[in-house]
Amino acid sequence: MTVSYTLKVANSRFGGFSKLLFRWKGSIYKLLYKEFIVFVVLYALLSIVYRRLLTEEQKRLYTKVAQYCNRSTDLIPMSFVLGFYVTLIVNRWWAQYTSIPLPDQLMCVISSNVHGKDERGRILRRTLVRYANLSAVLILRSVSTRVLKRFPTMDHVVEAGFMTQDERKQFESLYSDFNKYWIPCVWFTNLAAQARRDGRIRDDVALRLLMDELNLFRAKCSMLFHYDWISIPLVYTQVGDPSPAAVSWSIGHCSDCLPSLSPSVPMFPMQVVTIAVYSFFAFCLIGRQFLEPLEPGQEGDLDMYIPLSTLLQFFFYAGWLKVAEQIINPFGEDDDDFETNKLIDRNLQVSLLSVDDMYQNLPPATKDKYWNESTAQPPYTIATAAETLKPSFLGSTFDMRMTEDMEQSQTVEASPNMARTQTPLLSRFLAAASPAISIKNFGRGGRATPHLRRARGDSTAHSEDPEAVGRIEEEETEDEESQRGSPRSPKASNGQKLPLIQVEAPSKESIDAEQPGAGEP
Repeated sequence: MTVSYTLKVANSRFGGFSKLLFRWKGSIYKLLYKEFIVFVVLYALLSIVYRRLLTEEQKRLYTKVAQYCNRSTDLIPMSFVLGFYVTLIVNRWWAQYTSIPLPDQLMCVISSNVHGKDERGRILRRTLVRYANLSAVLILRSVSTRVLKRFPTMDHVVEAGFMTQDERKQFESLYSDFNKYWIPCVWFTNLAAQARRDGRIRDDVALRLLMDELNLFRAKCSMLFHYDWISIPLVYTQVGDPSPAAVSWSIGHCSDCLPSLSPSVPMFPMQVVTIAVYSFFAFCLIGRQFLEPLEPGQEGDLDMYIPLSTLLQFFFYAGWLKVAEQIINPFGEDDDDFETNKLIDRNLQVSLLSVDDMYQNLPPATKDKYWNESTAQPPYTIATAAETLKPSFLGSTFDMRMTEDMEQSQTVEASPNMARTQTPLLSRFLAAASPAISIKNFGRGGRATPHLRRARGDSTAHSEDPEAVGRIEEEETEDEESQRGSPRSPKASNGQKLPLIQVEAPSKESIDAEQPGAGEP
């Protein structure tokens, strides 16, 4: 049975969680006390042998071995291995809980779309919801030891009312090497199609909605089966990402491809974690003993007789492993395993009640209490009256004080000629790095790379590209005007003398000079 302590921790108070430390049922003490006693007894035996039975020469040899074992414990990454492993187990545990099929959505769709107050209508609705519960019982018998002990044979399932004798004969007449939990779902679809032909389901949209909800219910049954089938691998043959995000994504997004998952799925296996933990504490049994110094005058450690830090380390690491061992299969009979039998009882009772007794059984629709009031305000009790004094939350910026300067509150229209915000340090860095040159002006000219140079007085003899020079001049004029923060004026741009960057095509003589062997045959 699940141990619930939610009410005990509803309010944070002094000693709130401390009271939970003294519980026995579902506690770490109940899981770990046997291993803890074995560890303490073995440690005490080694301590007695070292103190009473060994000679001085043997003690010196044991001291060297103990120092080696103590150093070896630092080489085992316990926190890393256990952290990944336990996180993976907890994610898998919660995913299995969310995969338990619940008929709540399905029963609401059946009650609203399968019509008829007569006996035939009641039979259709009750049979449909019973088939869904039968499918859940069959899959839970396959994965939960508690449910299997409750329904060990199909006779117990028939006796419990989930299946009739005729349905059992037809169920057993269908031969299959695989689990047949899906057969009641197929019966459900055929019966729903028959109800559509008879007019009990009035349109195809309602039938489609009913089929969609059934498929979601069946998918959860399938997920439980695959979780029970595909366990966390004991060994794996490839190295990959063992993160729980990768594992949970593959499980959550591949409900139909889960049978293809093999033991080669990369994740921390049980054997690696178990061997790491037990080998770590095997080294601790030898290396954490209180030893005499090797040299006569050498100062040794304080002889505590009881290794408190080592016992705490065993409690934490071994307890971490035991938690993972308990929840790796939550369909067993441990204290914190899922209460599957209670879920079966609840699902059957609630679903039959919703599709039969509650069908078209509505309370009269009348005016509510706040019919003539503009604002509905439910009353408070004396214990909760103090909450009315707190103002409602309206947003984090609701009480923000704005500036009283009217100029900062005036609206302006954004235009392309508006001065842009300048970053001084970044502007100086970009200006020092290279001149502003348009990329579209590159590539004009001959075969070689175009040369960039400042315009000189004697440059009139060389060929110029008027279009390229005009574009570069226009871009530099825009940059300077934006830095001064003044809008650009056509007249000012025409009469202002600016340094030009000239892009020219090299002459044939310069190409021949740069490529000496190009002109030779």
